[in-house]
Amino acid sequence: MRDILSDHQMVALIGLVGGILLGLAARLGRFCTLGAIEDALYGGSMVRMRMWGVAIGFAILGSFALIGTGYLDGASSYYLSIRWMPMASVIGGLVFGYGMALSGNCGYGAVARLGGGDLRSFVIVLVMGVSTYVVLSGPLAPMRNAVFPQIDVTSTDIPPGIAHHLAKLTGISVPLIGGTMGAAILLGSLMSKDIWDKPAQVVWAFVVGFAIVSGWAGTAWVAESGFEALPIVSHSFAAPMGESILWFMTGSVRPLSFAVGSVAGIWVGAFVGSMIKGHFRWEACEDPRELKRQIFGAGLMGAGAVLALGCSVGQGLSAFSVLALSAPVTFLAIFAGAAIGLHQLIVGFQPAE
Repeated sequence: MRDILSDHQMVALIGLVGGILLGLAARLGRFCTLGAIEDALYGGSMVRMRMWGVAIGFAILGSFALIGTGYLDGASSYYLSIRWMPMASVIGGLVFGYGMALSGNCGYGAVARLGGGDLRSFVIVLVMGVSTYVVLSGPLAPMRNAVFPQIDVTSTDIPPGIAHHLAKLTGISVPLIGGTMGAAILLGSLMSKDIWDKPAQVVWAFVVGFAIVSGWAGTAWVAESGFEALPIVSHSFAAPMGESILWFMTGSVRPLSFAVGSVAGIWVGAFVGSMIKGHFRWEACEDPRELKRQIFGAGLMGAGAVLALGCSVGQGLSAFSVLALSAPVTFLAIFAGAAIGLHQLIVGFQPAE
């Protein structure tokens, strides 16, 4: 296959396969960021939040196994090569989480719902993809760079990773620390009767973690064996949506990428999953006020993800899998922002009497 496909096509294929797994997990396993938060706050169920923990724990174990064997240079990943800015993580996470609540989905969830025939999600995907690039490299980029400049730290002694800092303090190896933390998160997430009452969802949580690890492993393999200087990446759904939109408009002059394959894979997997479940149906927005809210939320998600250097999947799974310092802070900020947005939508903000 390496003789047939170029490096760009190969990483796109790797992204496609992982994306299909993520799309299937969304439709068949009900794996969803906002759904997990809403269940925890208003549904009285922690099952989907524990699913997220299982996915994170397994992804950490897999990623640090790759690091321990020397197959993956974790420090070369995007999340460990950029200086961590705590305020950017907090502000970006809050904005993303609030926008996610207004839109009713994160970027990953929007693409998955689009695969089930929800045309409202098509609008969310377009607006989020465009707003991401407006802040990333468009007219708002100079302002973002002035406030939160992204500084490369690959030449520093300690990458901005939890395991790397603990290794410096304790002298214990980075892979051992990472593996131990991953195992603790995984076992802690599985220690509940409620989650074992739904074993299929446990399986799909492992599938999500595997998809994240497959991204790191696949792109590391292409970077090592190929001829192009391609980055080592895994799944995220903020800038990749904008990148996918650009590719579909300029594909004759723009090479394929992992991001394009990943986004396409989500749609394919979600479409197949919705057909398996018999849930595929065309849906549109009948209330202009709802559409306005979703468009505004999608714009906030794109901007917030750029500030936080990732979305609920990018920071909440991929960055977490290499234990970037930014990951838990951003994830908690996303949770808080979503909680504020859900409270506004479900309860409303009423003045105290």
